[in-house]
Amino acid sequence: MKPALFPTFALLLLALPAAAPLWAQPAAAAPPLLTLEQLPRPSGPPTERALVVPSQVLRWRDEAKALEHGANGMPRDPVAAAALYCRASRYGDAESQYSLAWMLSHDRGIARNDAEAAHLFAAAAEQGIAQAERMLAAMGGTPMGEPPPCLRPPEADVPPKPVIVAQKPGAKPQSLARSQDWPAMPPPAQAPAAIVDFVQQVAPEYRLAPALVLAVMATESNFDPAALSPKNAQGLMQLMPDTARRFKVSRLTDPTQNIRGGMAYLRWLLAYFEGDVALALAGYNAGERAVERYRGVPPYAETRAYVRRILGQLGWRGFHPFDAQATPASPQLPLLRKGP
Repeated sequence: MKPALFPTFALLLLALPAAAPLWAQPAAAAPPLLTLEQLPRPSGPPTERALVVPSQVLRWRDEAKALEHGANGMPRDPVAAAALYCRASRYGDAESQYSLAWMLSHDRGIARNDAEAAHLFAAAAEQGIAQAERMLAAMGGTPMGEPPPCLRPPEADVPPKPVIVAQKPGAKPQSLARSQDWPAMPPPAQAPAAIVDFVQQVAPEYRLAPALVLAVMATESNFDPAALSPKNAQGLMQLMPDTARRFKVSRLTDPTQNIRGGMAYLRWLLAYFEGDVALALAGYNAGERAVERYRGVPPYAETRAYVRRILGQLGWRGFHPFDAQATPASPQLPLLRKGP
């Protein structure tokens, strides 16, 4: 009779190493997470030499949104999204400024940079985005230091080199309407004759070409003496109350005082920016401090459109003779002329 095999098989099983249960086996190694220092840092904006129209800026923003969220059949690529938001931000797109600031302050696939985010939130807040204003307040308020490259003026905005032709103190006011740089131009078609006559007579007192004053007035109020903006700018030249007090305007509703106050401010701005028309117009619309902070026309869509519209009416004349006695030049002019 053959011996039973079971005891031998059992002994063999006992001799084998015990296998760990499935629940005790080590899990597959997870891919390593990127630290904040390892997150990609987007490069600066590309050089923009050609004219960029508003529709192109909107395309940049829409493509950036798709890349940020991986939508519309686009792969998710936060670095490419940030680069497009950056390009659109330079041209004053407030939504792009806010979106890029959010990515920079929340590590949304790119390296965190609170300093740059604060500047971008500030620019968006200054254009009326309430969420940006709340985010800026949460970050401590006014951003410090220089604005980031994504808010610097595009290369085509570099101010022209100065041509100092300031009039000597005590010299008789020159009629700039007859000068070589500012030849006489037909007034806007909708300008009332009485206003045109007044401007043509008074503008030389302020060392201003009538064409410049009329172009600003047409854009500001369309020659409506009762015009009132949501920000409380008033009258033909849309003066803010603080600006009116600064230039001794006691009655903003008086057309004569309003025009003279606007002329006084334009003369001051042209002296402050040494004849650079684009910077003076940007200062008239957004304030001279904003021009200095952003080293050129501020990254506000409204201001950029305002400057281009008036320059177009003036035949793109970039320089206007200025009265050096009106005010000392801006101490930031060397930086403004240096360009992006």
